[in-house]
Amino acid sequence: MKCIAGLGNPGRKYKKTRHNIGFMVIDELANRFQTDLTKAKFNGKYVMESISGEKVVFLKPQTYMNLSGESIRPLMDYYNINVDDLLVIYDDLDLPAGKIRLRQKGGHGGHNGIRSIIDHLGTKEFKRLRIGVGRPNEPVPVVDYVLGSFPKEQRDAVTASINKAADACQEWLNKPFIEVMNDFNR
Repeated sequence: MKCIAGLGNPGRKYKKTRHNIGFMVIDELANRFQTDLTKAKFNGKYVMESISGEKVVFLKPQTYMNLSGESIRPLMDYYNINVDDLLVIYDDLDLPAGKIRLRQKGGHGGHNGIRSIIDHLGTKEFKRLRIGVGRPNEPVPVVDYVLGSFPKEQRDAVTASINKAADACQEWLNKPFIEVMNDFNR
């Protein structure tokens, strides 16, 4: 069984913000597989689907970004999901808007959602799919920037990155992650 968790903040006011790009990828995957995240448990919204003969959980933690581990860990424990079968999707300030990057492990890089997951899982050894949101051009507090919406001139690149990230997730359901990294980290 695999778990694909997209990070974000619950609620309408955050729906189209940079910090919610992980949720946007989960929404795209749910759309592709013609399903909805109808289960509400483990401080999250999720759905379990059988895809290519394997069970896959699509999860959107509802704990707010900085507490994402409080949703992911209990779900993984309940369904006995191995940390090797977890993929976390989140925003990254160090990548330009429209770029994606897959990694097998790593630190939190200052991202509080990832810090929470590391703290709750007790390991840095989980797969990540980072989606670029860029850095602000002017001096703006990071929290205000990530809780802001994408400007019009970035929307096409952002939509393309969401689709590319969903493609990478789908490919991971059928291929080893290292191969997916080689295909998408160009």
